[in-house]
Amino acid sequence: MEPHMDAILANFEDMDWFDVRDGVRRKAFSGDGATIAMHELLPGHEPRPHDHPYEQIVYVAEGEMDFHVGGKVHRLTKGGLLVIPPNVRHHGVVVGDRPAINIDIFTPRRAEYA
Repeated sequence: MEPHMDAILANFEDMDWFDVRDGVRRKAFSGDGATIAMHELLPGHEPRPHDHPYEQIVYVAEGEMDFHVGGKVHRLTKGGLLVIPPNVRHHGVVVGDRPAINIDIFTPRRAEYA
């Protein structure tokens, strides 16, 4: 991929949601070296433990979530941040009866997202 010489502009408000699975949908945007993804997760969604070669920074914008990372559970409320190292098994679960919005930043870029 050629590096961009100009700024790249976008707005999450103008992007369509992509249905990942029942109870989970995503919007994503990538630059040359990183990807940012917004996820909406509904209470009762099916958690999917996984790992990947990306560092992931999680920001909970709305709601409350338990993040299971490497065998430990971390509760994040609105404004909470968490760094998940590459290749560590993890997943998130909505706490309570309200949807959660979380923003993930991945580095390097996740080409399969955007």
